[in-house]
Amino acid sequence: MILNTYNINIEMLEKEIGYVYKDKNLLLLALTHSSYANENKQLMLQSNERIEFLGDAVLDLVISEYLYLNDMNLSEGELTKVRSAIVCEASLAECAMNINLGDYILLGKGEENTGGRNRVSLLCDAFEAVIGSIFLDGGMDNARKFILKKLSDNINKALSGTSFIDYKTKLQELIQKEGNKKIVYRIVDEKGPDHQKFFAAEVSIENESLGYGVGRSKKEAEQMAARNALELLQKDKEL
Repeated sequence: MILNTYNINIEMLEKEIGYVYKDKNLLLLALTHSSYANENKQLMLQSNERIEFLGDAVLDLVISEYLYLNDMNLSEGELTKVRSAIVCEASLAECAMNINLGDYILLGKGEENTGGRNRVSLLCDAFEAVIGSIFLDGGMDNARKFILKKLSDNINKALSGTSFIDYKTKLQELIQKEGNKKIVYRIVDEKGPDHQKFFAAEVSIENESLGYGVGRSKKEAEQMAARNALELLQKDKEL
């Protein structure tokens, strides 16, 4: 399968990634969203879901190893918290945007028309798929080099305690200024296999929905719902 067939500027993307592939088909695989594979079954393309699963595991190992070796003062719980801040959906989507990854993803028409190229979850998945493709093509050393270079700012922020924002606490503090009102979070949906599950959460007060969010864990989904609620409340104040 030749990438040029899909109007992808291979050299430019490799420059953005900082890695030249021996097997360009692995790059194609990392860029193929399930919507594109499903709409073009005659091409017999695989989606990037399996290689994303691999990339997720490689990412966790590299970041865990780095934190373990470079910050001896962190406890197990602290290591887990810092790692979560580094590999969270928002962090990885930011890294994907920094290399303009959304411009290269192969999307189905439906995803394309609904803004898939800028969707946080989709960018995060594609970034992990790229990690998986580099690992398969060039081994752990190249994957580690890519991860630590592209996530260096996020790692430093996490270690300094500036990356994680507790949106739930911020929302609680804001609502309590208006009286002793109880905020309720509930998981309204969950999708995907056990190794790649996504949760959707809703936050409400007095049966009124305030926000909605999606994450790879229930806690992350609740944080995203709180962030959404804060953004909507801020917009209401500006009106």
